[in-house]
Amino acid sequence: MIHLFNIDLNRLRYRQAESAADLAVEGIVWVDVVAPTEEELGWIRGVFHVAAEPPEEAEDIEASARIYEEGDALYLRTDFMSGRQQGYEIVPTQLAINGNRLISLHEADVPILRLMRMRMRNRDRGASHVGAMDLLLNLYAMDVEYSADALEGIHAELKEISSAVLEERRGSDTEAADFIARVAKLEELNGTIRRNLMDTRRTLSFLTREQRLGKPQVKAVQQVMRDIESLDGHTAFIFDKINFLMDAIIGFININQNKVVKIFSVAAVAMLPPTLIASIYGMNFEYMPELSQKWGYPMSLSLMLVSVVVPFWYFRRKGWLK
Repeated sequence: MIHLFNIDLNRLRYRQAESAADLAVEGIVWVDVVAPTEEELGWIRGVFHVAAEPPEEAEDIEASARIYEEGDALYLRTDFMSGRQQGYEIVPTQLAINGNRLISLHEADVPILRLMRMRMRNRDRGASHVGAMDLLLNLYAMDVEYSADALEGIHAELKEISSAVLEERRGSDTEAADFIARVAKLEELNGTIRRNLMDTRRTLSFLTREQRLGKPQVKAVQQVMRDIESLDGHTAFIFDKINFLMDAIIGFININQNKVVKIFSVAAVAMLPPTLIASIYGMNFEYMPELSQKWGYPMSLSLMLVSVVVPFWYFRRKGWLK
């Protein structure tokens, strides 16, 4: 699907392209291509003379492959976040600026691109100053805001896990395993956000270094870069909190295991005296007076019972059975 925005009589018009002829209208400032077919890629190449590639080929991570110039166009391969809490993913996106025209190609629809389309469709007046570079910078600013929202969601879930583990002290191994799985997933998501911010910083640094921005745009980039720096510090804080919670959960698992081992150890110690008594009276020496007495057997049972009860009473009083 191809979404088109063009300026007509100072108004921003929106349409969906159904043929190559729809792409040839005047004043197009943004072409957003979602899950393109080979035919649609052919339209983009033929009309705009850009190297439109399938979105899955935008996954290269080498710096030289992500930002480059070819002919009259500037190409940027970037990643945008998509999804919601516990379901975020990275969508590789190819961006191209050809003159005053921004072209974006991606396999899956991306929330910030969808939001940008919605805002631009509601903005039909005063569109004469809309430019491709302004649209690009707005996309990156919205991507940083989206990353900030995702970090807030991570922090909220970590707070919930922290309350359950440290305050309510839910101690079963099954719950602990569930907490570990949740924390590990949040750690992966936090790393994804950090990588996404790094990719955005690299692109904005390139645009600034190559002097492709006007003064107002440079100020906007500086503000976005400050936001990225603050989010970088927040991701580092979340990494520390994740490590602390992981250590705490594993510590509680070790405590539970130590409790089981302690109970077995106490039980083994408590059973030593009756075992000793039974061993003594099981030796069957000829001169053991208790063996010939009627009260010998009840006495040995009583001794064994007392030797069990007294250690357990003592251990319970000391709190060693808790």
